Amino acid sequence: MKLSYLSKFYQKSLIERWEALVSAGVIAEDDASDMNNHLQLPNEIANHMIENQIGTYDVPLGLGLNFLINNKEFVIPMATEEPSVIAAASYAAKTISHAGGFTTTVHNRMMIGQIALKDVPNLALAEQVLLKEADDIIEKANAAHPSIVNRGGGAKSIETRIIEANDTYDSPDFLVVHIHVETLEAMGANIINTMVEAIKPYIEELTGGSAIMGILSNYATECLVTSTCRIPVHLLERAGYTGEEVRDRIVEACQFALVDPYRAVTHNKGVMNGVDAVVLASGNDTRAIEAGVHAYAARSGQYRSLTKWTKAANGDLLGEITFPLPIGTVGGSISIHQAAQFTKEVLGSPSAKELESIIASVGLAQNFSAIRALVTEGIQKGHMGLQAKSLAISAGAKGDQIEKVTKQLKQAKNMNLETAKALLSKLNK
Repeated sequence: MKLSYLSKFYQKSLIERWEALVSAGVIAEDDASDMNNHLQLPNEIANHMIENQIGTYDVPLGLGLNFLINNKEFVIPMATEEPSVIAAASYAAKTISHAGGFTTTVHNRMMIGQIALKDVPNLALAEQVLLKEADDIIEKANAAHPSIVNRGGGAKSIETRIIEANDTYDSPDFLVVHIHVETLEAMGANIINTMVEAIKPYIEELTGGSAIMGILSNYATECLVTSTCRIPVHLLERAGYTGEEVRDRIVEACQFALVDPYRAVTHNKGVMNGVDAVVLASGNDTRAIEAGVHAYAARSGQYRSLTKWTKAANGDLLGEITFPLPIGTVGGSISIHQAAQFTKEVLGSPSAKELESIIASVGLAQNFSAIRALVTEGIQKGHMGLQAKSLAISAGAKGDQIEKVTKQLKQAKNMNLETAKALLSKLNK
């Protein structure tokens, strides 16, 4: 790719942006020639994706730029309605790329299926029996979905958990069986659900208990990814702040989010601004990812920051994020939604592990940008500047009026809808 063609991308018209993507080698010329139909979801497909379909709901699709991940450059499609998200991620990625970019580790990639049992006569004995018969259980699970086994995946191990009766919730003792499944390039919900339902009667037979359900878990603690970055202080300098001051303020802001859940929720929402945008653009399940990530943030018993920002021995700023990311590159809407296929093309057809690395790095970039703004000039300066266009459109501005009203709004004392309407009215006289 020749990403120099994407310089000042935000200043280009829509047509110029598509032409730049072709020139940079990000997409093929055929994609740009039919750019609208290439991304739109036809009603004939949408009607088969959900029930009672009446239309489609568009969300803007933009590109996160300047990302250097594991020494490889990426242009990253992001689907989001919120102003400032893509600009912030791109700006952060540019700073971090000057420091060597992001480095990632995919620790493992196992999904979890659960079988929950009640009325088990002897919990301790049942656990022993299940572990003794683990190989047989795994064999039966794999027999239920041989195609994934033939491709090198499938059920690999089991573990058991005893959850004692809880008087507060009036719940009985539960014996829970976890089966760990390697789903390869798929997120694997259907694979796992097929397996656990197939072995449920056998698990009941082995334990003497009654299975209340067999289902995958979206809390994918065996599917973790880490992204890190290292930023020298000279890259952190801002108007009125030294690099050391910015570094120390970012570290303190992260410490605040680690100990205060009220701050941590908003802190992590900023992370998910980037994560969700790529998850959605790639056709993956945003609800599953959100649920699992937020559960992971509370794994200590208190909801905490997903990121860690610390000071290195030489004074550099160190950033790190780790969370579960059970995404896929095949299956579900990924295979039938044109925009998801376009995202895959722009990213260079990444493997599931590589896509995990991309998404985690976007989340870390988003967090860096947000914290840096918060501890220096404040979040509103940049955020409201990008909100100006939304206000102009809400006021009724069209065509060239949008840019004119936006420009005047940024200079106005009060940036709000009332001011935007007044500026538009003056412009129309």
